[in-house]
Amino acid sequence: MLQPYASPVERVWYYAMRGLVGLVLLFLFLPILVVVPLSFNSDTFLMYPMGGFSTRWYAEIMNSAVWQKAMLNSLIVSPLSTLLAMILGTLAAIGLVRTDFPGKALLTAVLISPMVVPVVIAGVAMYIVFAPLGLTGSYTGLIIAHAVLGVPFVVTTVTATLQGFDFNLVRAAASLGANPVSAFFKVTLPLVLPGIISGGLFAFATSFDEVVVTLFLASPEQATLPRQMFAGIRENISPAIAAVATILIVLSTLMLITLEALRRRNERIRGIRS
Repeated sequence: MLQPYASPVERVWYYAMRGLVGLVLLFLFLPILVVVPLSFNSDTFLMYPMGGFSTRWYAEIMNSAVWQKAMLNSLIVSPLSTLLAMILGTLAAIGLVRTDFPGKALLTAVLISPMVVPVVIAGVAMYIVFAPLGLTGSYTGLIIAHAVLGVPFVVTTVTATLQGFDFNLVRAAASLGANPVSAFFKVTLPLVLPGIISGGLFAFATSFDEVVVTLFLASPEQATLPRQMFAGIRENISPAIAAVATILIVLSTLMLITLEALRRRNERIRGIRS
């Protein structure tokens, strides 16, 4: 915040930085501002000026067997991979926070490596591992692969949530006769649930938007929505792709709103505890 007694140089720097940030945000949002109107174009080409307003491309998506199959595949793979990532990531985060052992830093680096390793390398590695096991071209292999990509987000958010967690609560539950499973579901889980949900939303977004790994592992029958968009761009650029992109933008926006609501809830809970 600019102080009333700021010098002229500080004032110039203050407004220059905000102008620069505004330009960066405009650069990032400009593709969205261009794509969304094109999804309502009545013409058959992605071009400006638009010929008129129409929702025909949304109707085409809803009535197309190809797009319906791609949407169904995404709705099968993404929720299941997210659930698997939430379970594995939560257990891994609890284990990493509660215990100290040799190689803990290395194991943590391995768990979060899918976030930093180029996705092409991850796709090739998964194909090499999954092919001998017969998991390529199957929903099982695709779900496991997407879960691997989502686990780092769950581990990161749950670990951050556990940093302020008082494990004496778990010990108190054990002293009252609760077994470890009961203590987890009645004490630990409710307190770390916002972190789990936040990581799960990131994992879902990662899976729902994933195309490279899907190209390596999925058969034509398992083509997800992003893969179908990728194929459509290569074969025939249609405003229907802009309509699908708009739907994905709306979905991502809703996820961001949910994450912000969870963040504010965490702040309120921490304020009450303090």
